[in-house]
Amino acid sequence: MEATAMEAVRILQALGLKPRRTIRIGLWSAEEQGSLGSRAYVAAHLGRKVPPPASPGPASFDVKPEYEKFAGYFNLDYGTGRIRGVYLQGNDAVRPIFRAWLAPFNDLGASTLSLANIGATDHVPFDEIGLPAFQFIRDYMEGSPGKEAAHTNMDVFDHVLEDDLKQSAAVAASFLYHLAMRDALLPRKSHVSTPSPASRPSQSPAFEGSSQGSAQGR
Repeated sequence: MEATAMEAVRILQALGLKPRRTIRIGLWSAEEQGSLGSRAYVAAHLGRKVPPPASPGPASFDVKPEYEKFAGYFNLDYGTGRIRGVYLQGNDAVRPIFRAWLAPFNDLGASTLSLANIGATDHVPFDEIGLPAFQFIRDYMEGSPGKEAAHTNMDVFDHVLEDDLKQSAAVAASFLYHLAMRDALLPRKSHVSTPSPASRPSQSPAFEGSSQGSAQGR
């Protein structure tokens, strides 16, 4: 994942593109132990969920000024295979946006948009506080889930699929660039409390990220 994220940013730099928003790469630690790295980043820079005073009851959010600037987050996980599309995390408002962004890559196998909420990786802490955060749909390396090389002693350089990594980096770079050039932030699923207008910075960053070393455009 680290290689894909870094290559995506290298592509943008090599093309001499000047995104309107900041693009950050996040290389997260301790994803397998509960997404500790990405959770710590979200809490430090964006906000946190505040438990209700009485249970059951709705949670509220204590958000920071950067929350209002946050454009979106894309996660790279689930193997090193090709990107096939995006899990929308129940946010159907982004479907027409992502459909347009995927169109140039349909002939490379990237065309699927699933409304599914997918968990167990580093976009979840962002999604949990109402931010637009998504996991790319990817082929598992070495076959179907349960038979892949990832997280085993077969997860070595010899099993890297070069053409798949190139395709993934191209799709990720394109999504990052589109996100960083949008006039508006990506639609969000629900309203949460926000900082006062006086504390809101004027520029809006774009985010791209991934677990176990990845990209986070912010």
